[in-house]
Amino acid sequence: MRILFIGDIFGRPGRNAIDSHLRQIKSQYNVDFCIANSENAAAGKGITHDVARQLLNAGADVLTLGNHAWDNKDVFSFIHDERRLVRAYNYAPGLPGYGYATIETPGGITITVSQLLGRLFMKNVDCPFRKADELVDAVKDSDIIIIDIHAEATSEKVSMGWYLDGRVSAVIGTHTHIPTADERILPKGTAYITDVGMTGPYDSVIGMDIDVATQQLITTLKKPFKIAQHNVKIAGVLFDVNETTGKAKSIERILIPLAEPNSYPKHE
Repeated sequence: MRILFIGDIFGRPGRNAIDSHLRQIKSQYNVDFCIANSENAAAGKGITHDVARQLLNAGADVLTLGNHAWDNKDVFSFIHDERRLVRAYNYAPGLPGYGYATIETPGGITITVSQLLGRLFMKNVDCPFRKADELVDAVKDSDIIIIDIHAEATSEKVSMGWYLDGRVSAVIGTHTHIPTADERILPKGTAYITDVGMTGPYDSVIGMDIDVATQQLITTLKKPFKIAQHNVKIAGVLFDVNETTGKAKSIERILIPLAEPNSYPKHE
């Protein structure tokens, strides 16, 4: 089973890249199943029903969110009905939506996709390690289990990889928008990378306009949010999983540069 995980889709530039190229990429790399992090897909913060539908129609099988899950209030209107949209499993009880999705492929393989939020340098959530134990027990009958660890600190992500080694098929880091070069198969068969990177404009500060982001850092004053437009790339990882054992066999980074668009509408 070949699985593609697409890194944080940022705003309209990232969405348009996926809309235009994902099916071709899936065909080129013989992808069987595709997951995409979409927490920044709507104007850089959160997701809407229309955006979720666009990404799913483009070829994503499951969408994960993150710490910006609730930034766009439209999410509350559809998250409970869209089982292919996954918010963090370790949010406090009672929040809408689902902490994991289990999908059965046409070949009868069950794939569970979940997400855990880190706690270091982020808003407080339930312990991701204890919730990981609970999650793995809850979905132990799945053939393949994939965890999106959405965290700020590399140490927390690395720790989660080791903690779940041999118990899940893959632990894929998201959130920082900076692709790391540490992809590997851990000793007990779990595919791991600290951060898969961003699908969006790379002539930017993690997706934001360079001047706006830099002036915020210099002045410490908030500036109007502005999405960068240029040097758009699709970031992801491909990993192969043994369908019988659930163990990963290989993992490979991809970073695909796209032709420059004429222009994208600003602030989207």
